[in-house]
Amino acid sequence: MKRGKVWLAVAGLVIDEDGKWLVVKKKYSGLKGMWSLPAGFVNAGETVDEAVIREVKEETGLHTTIKGIIGVRSGVIQNDISDNMMIFLLENKGISSIEKEEAELWDVQWKSPQELLADEKTSVMVHEMIKRMSSMQKLNLIEGINPGDQFAYTQYRLFL
Repeated sequence: MKRGKVWLAVAGLVIDEDGKWLVVKKKYSGLKGMWSLPAGFVNAGETVDEAVIREVKEETGLHTTIKGIIGVRSGVIQNDISDNMMIFLLENKGISSIEKEEAELWDVQWKSPQELLADEKTSVMVHEMIKRMSSMQKLNLIEGINPGDQFAYTQYRLFL
């Protein structure tokens, strides 16, 4: 899929009842071989919240629901490509058996924040998220709002 020079991606943080984080090791990209959150690009015709639920399911097999947005990562690659990611807090809907996406991932595991901090193969973003967990706030999903028919939205959501 042609992405152009403005990229929009999503990542999902799922924390189990024991406080362990769902992390993946990708087989490609700048995060190859590193523990990171399940993530991927938003496709045409989907909202960011639909995209993160799809990506987590594709990579891990888990069915999740949105708890809120907990962060945004934004950067520019080689002074050219705007690379943006919305980071969601998700809740696992109870199915705990992981189904790894073999084509994309080396591994999928539940790891404690302490394990992730001690592992040199943990991504910088995950390290920074763990350090700030106690002060992390979330923006909640608000549905059922119509901003006006003149915009012709087929879907519209706010996170506040």
